[in-house]
Amino acid sequence: MIYDVAIIGAGPAGMTAAIYAARANLQVLLLDKLAPGGQIVNTFEIQNYTGMGTINGAELAIKMFEHTQELGVTFDYGTVTEIQEADNLKRLVCEEGQTFTAKAVIIATGTKPRMLGVAKELDFAGTSISWCAICDGPHYRDKKVIVIGGGNSAVEEAIYLAGLAEEVTVVTLFNLTADPMACDKLRALPNVKIYEYYDILEFLGTEKFEGLRAKSTQTGEELVVQADGAFEYIGLEPTAQAFKGLGILNDYGYIETDAFMATKVPGIYGAGDITSKHLRQVITACSDGAIAAQSVAKYVEKLK
Repeated sequence: MIYDVAIIGAGPAGMTAAIYAARANLQVLLLDKLAPGGQIVNTFEIQNYTGMGTINGAELAIKMFEHTQELGVTFDYGTVTEIQEADNLKRLVCEEGQTFTAKAVIIATGTKPRMLGVAKELDFAGTSISWCAICDGPHYRDKKVIVIGGGNSAVEEAIYLAGLAEEVTVVTLFNLTADPMACDKLRALPNVKIYEYYDILEFLGTEKFEGLRAKSTQTGEELVVQADGAFEYIGLEPTAQAFKGLGILNDYGYIETDAFMATKVPGIYGAGDITSKHLRQVITACSDGAIAAQSVAKYVEKLK
């Protein structure tokens, strides 16, 4: 089958693009290597998505995916490793062995959590070091945990963990940069300690995670925090290296697009956090997806 558009990535940008493309009467394929939702499934509470007030990230992801299915969008699992060009068509080659053909492509693969790259991080990654509080937070009920980072994700997840853990210690290289309301809420919690301007030197423990060692960037003082587990929220990395050969990435690995979400390759568009942009939020990802879908609809119409 030849789809009108194949959308790579089923996060908010990809699912919104699928909704808008389906409503434009396009045959839509939505691909993801994991379950739909992207990074929002790892977020306990989203408080700034218009009209939703406070909503669990996984719940919002389910609502978005159900909307795509109501419109007849085809969803499939696949890890796209290459996009080939042939006769104005795009051939998507997947790591799993399958291939798909479409007239246009929207790349909405998003980002992945960044790691610190310090000693013993890999030893405890996925066991005592996590990037998803909603997934792994319940394991630390009445225990001590560390949250690394000071942005919105770090602060919001620290607030969530404070409702489970005996003690939450927040360690950040800079100061808290999250929304002021969220920072005030975190600082007011009685079981939360905050250490700003500390650089993580190493994680501690041999067979069992014991905590971390950090150093103040202002005084040089060393800090040892004992804990049962840690959660890292120090930023995100782009996930578009598979498309480097198309010449659409900037020096930082993000996709360059114009105001219509078009790349310099005709028929290939970007949307969401994977694009070079100022603000990466759920609502801006959805906006990108809507714009990309409308651009694709016009592109496909011209092919006829």
